[in-house]
Amino acid sequence: MRVISGERKGTRLKAVPGSATRPTTDKVKESLFNIIGPYFAGGDALDLYAGSGGLGIEALSRGCDHAVFVDKQRKAIQTVTDNLQTTRYESKATVLQQDARSVLDQLVLKGQPFKLIFMDPPYHAEEHVPFLQIIETNRLLTDNGVVVCEHGSDVTLPDRVGQLEKIKVQRYSDVITISFYEYAATEE
Repeated sequence: MRVISGERKGTRLKAVPGSATRPTTDKVKESLFNIIGPYFAGGDALDLYAGSGGLGIEALSRGCDHAVFVDKQRKAIQTVTDNLQTTRYESKATVLQQDARSVLDQLVLKGQPFKLIFMDPPYHAEEHVPFLQIIETNRLLTDNGVVVCEHGSDVTLPDRVGQLEKIKVQRYSDVITISFYEYAATEE
């Protein structure tokens, strides 16, 4: 695993030890950033189920100002911390060893919106729709932001969740599909 593009391009990242997480491959990461960016003029990113932190770190390398990394596994948090040190992004990151739902509830109270939200829960725990509902209802996504949902290819996420509209679905294999959401355009 490595940083694909931006100011830390080519920097190698550690994977979380063991088999409890499945990192997003470099090929998939490059493709998804070509869809949503590929570069950003600021904004914050939220990396739920961060694992190694590869998606949030890629967002920082491509121009995001700050990233919040969330994972409840201690090994994942240590790996994110190590990768942030390697990329020298410690000052641009907040790392939280907590349950993703708890963090979303805290962010609702803060009213903090994000330009990019990455959701990659374990495939057996399809939490996308309830989390999309929380994000939409509480405006946790900026008007020009994108929610990136990695999920099993056997799952079809809804075309709309409130005002969040699925703008693209990219199937990468028989196992991995990514659905992209943004706020639906309002008609004037």
